[in-house]
Amino acid sequence: MIGTLIEKESINNYKIIAAEDNRVEELCGKLKDAQRLGNEFKSKVTIVFNTEDGPMRIETTVWSLTDKYIQIKSGVLIPLSSIISVEY
Repeated sequence: MIGTLIEKESINNYKIIAAEDNRVEELCGKLKDAQRLGNEFKSKVTIVFNTEDGPMRIETTVWSLTDKYIQIKSGVLIPLSSIISVEY
């Protein structure tokens, strides 16, 4: 699996940038499922997103989803344009 595994609490130590390929439309269904898994079942998903230091990977619960961001624990927002993959 691509991306360096980091703790979700350390996301703010990285500058998140847009992924090379915008996959928002392609990942929309998976992101909605990830939110449902988080809210209804407290299940975690693996999200790979792009940073200036390269792809990073976290295992987290998705709390909410907007048209531009996902929100995870502690109000951390990850831009949808930076997301490379979502696995559950």
